[in-house]
Amino acid sequence: MTEAMYYILLALVNPNHGYQLMAAIEEVSNGRIKMGPGTLYGVLTRLQKDNLIEILNDDGRRKTYATTADGRAALEAEYERLKDMIRDGRILEG
Repeated sequence: MTEAMYYILLALVNPNHGYQLMAAIEEVSNGRIKMGPGTLYGVLTRLQKDNLIEILNDDGRRKTYATTADGRAALEAEYERLKDMIRDGRILEG
């Protein structure tokens, strides 16, 4: 899973639409990730194609996205993988 995919799924723990998602990603990454619309909508399309997110509402002006059960499972699996990597990296501490 790419970093962009991870942060979009993380930000979609609470359903959101595109513009709010950009702000939510910046917030959950503590300002480290500033995702532009090109990256955001490209990744949203891929996540939707992979059945990791779904559109909850489309009023013609904006779409509200949410994770699917598969998306939540993928996010949790990636979180565990990242924790394992941190644990493995502790060898550098001494």
